[in-house]
Amino acid sequence: MAQENGKANGKAKEVIIEVRDVVVGFGSHNVLNHLDLDVYRGEILGFVGGSGAGKSVLMRTIVGLLPKRGGTIKVLGVDMTNGPEAERRAVERRWGVLFQQGALFSSLTVKENIQFPMREYLKLPQGLMDEMAVAKLEMVGLDASVRNKFPSELSGGMTKRVSLARALALDPDIVFLDEPTSGLDPIGAGDFDTLIATLQRTLGLTVFMVTHDLDSLHTVCDRIAVLADGKVIAAGTMETMLASTHPWLRAYFHGKRSRAGHVAEANGQAGNAPIPTP
Repeated sequence: MAQENGKANGKAKEVIIEVRDVVVGFGSHNVLNHLDLDVYRGEILGFVGGSGAGKSVLMRTIVGLLPKRGGTIKVLGVDMTNGPEAERRAVERRWGVLFQQGALFSSLTVKENIQFPMREYLKLPQGLMDEMAVAKLEMVGLDASVRNKFPSELSGGMTKRVSLARALALDPDIVFLDEPTSGLDPIGAGDFDTLIATLQRTLGLTVFMVTHDLDSLHTVCDRIAVLADGKVIAAGTMETMLASTHPWLRAYFHGKRSRAGHVAEANGQAGNAPIPTP
């Protein structure tokens, strides 16, 4: 795997998520095939790849929603398969997850959705949880007036923000985002990118973001990791991606829908070939 050396100003970065030799499959097919990846503390990592390549599979495997067939995953230094149960449970309290469609409980109000992790992990009086839910809503740019609405009453953008508020309910160190801007119009997607960057900066979060959104990759991601053929084939900054000669990376980051592709098209240059299936 082509990957940068994990140093900043000559000092080694702290690896907060360490994935080594991980294999995940369904039936006779391995989706992830001896995959390695490091995620550094305090970064926003954009995780990209072709449709069906296994991006969300890796995210769900890291958080324990899918079993792996081999390899190790360490989060905050704890082996999430073989580590002591108490330590693994403590690590789970230190991450939050925003799923692609929000995954809000339809029978619960906005306030109750945000309080769900609090009820599972904390013992707090109802009044304090109500105050915390409102604080989380305000943190993601929503007014307290939405707290008693049900998910069916929310727009797509509001659903994403409420889901993010729930992901932040336990003041996590790590946030996993699965296609956070999918289904949003360009203005809404841009606003959500700004929100993610602001929260990362102010709260000191580490963000693992599965995305297809090239604008998100350009504007908010510190590094990008690329998945193909079940492995991470490259990891580095946007400059690294743009300089790569790998055919898939060239097609993805210089294609007609990329920023480089728009410039080439405006200059009357021919576009690149379609993205090959990894």
